[in-house]
Amino acid sequence: MAKTYEGGVPLAEVVRSGFVEGSHRGSVVVLDASGAVLAGAGDVTSPVFPRSASKPMQAVGMLRAGLRLTDPADLALVAASHAGEEFHLARVGGLLRGGGLEPSALHCPPELPVGEAARQAVLRAGGGPTRVQMNCSGKHAGMLLTCLAAGWPLDGYWREGHPLQQRLRATVEELTGEQVAAVGVDGCGAPVHAFSLTGLAGAYLRLVHAEPGSAERAVADAMRAHPELVGGTEAEDTRLMRGVPGALAKVGAEGVIAVALPDVGAVALKIDDGAGRPRMPVLVSALHRLGVAAPILQEYAELPLFGGGVPVGAVRPLW
Repeated sequence: MAKTYEGGVPLAEVVRSGFVEGSHRGSVVVLDASGAVLAGAGDVTSPVFPRSASKPMQAVGMLRAGLRLTDPADLALVAASHAGEEFHLARVGGLLRGGGLEPSALHCPPELPVGEAARQAVLRAGGGPTRVQMNCSGKHAGMLLTCLAAGWPLDGYWREGHPLQQRLRATVEELTGEQVAAVGVDGCGAPVHAFSLTGLAGAYLRLVHAEPGSAERAVADAMRAHPELVGGTEAEDTRLMRGVPGALAKVGAEGVIAVALPDVGAVALKIDDGAGRPRMPVLVSALHRLGVAAPILQEYAELPLFGGGVPVGAVRPLW
């Protein structure tokens, strides 16, 4: 039986009008440029589901299995949790058309865009949920195109036993240096693999340190060159890659984020209650331990809380 995640420690507190009204527990690990653990808190060696933070590794697996994309921007979208903005949807549509596929081929469920502005625009226009708008549609389009390239059946491409998913699992295990402890069904219907935060941070470090021309480096370079496709105009990982030179970043559901910088190190963290609001303040604190400084980090050092429309407190890191 796989080791069970023991839970984290208090990583952030919620302070309103000088009164601590709550806290968030979680786990965080910081690796130096060599991959050695520089600092950490909570349980960083037991398996967790990194959710969409696994997408860069899955994109590497797709390339290794035969996926060929002429535009690196398309590869960034394959590794994305996009906000459903018009430029995201247009590019997903282009990927599908390039393979002679209809949106109905996607297994991800119909949803409204996760980006607030994009979602409101759809609703104002009288639209509703679609598969292409679902934030994982780029990954699913990439999976379908990989199956076409490899000669694998499209039917059931999302199932754990499909050759595609077996190949992606093997890639995740190689990059993390760990055996997958459990396999679940992610929100998009595709498999999600459990491994440790230390394995996650190490995988991102391997991506940014990979040799030019490798699948690993291709994914890292595509994401960093097209950060707006990885998340969205205002997404946390997008803004990090814009504002911190060389950074590779990807968020995941349930309070997960991973970041790596070449010749600097990597960070991976999970907030136990799945909340997104303490994620960035804790990440900024962790990046400071690697000596990373950039104006964008100051914007995220604390998350302001409001009362009556004015700031009255903040979510701030404890670690």
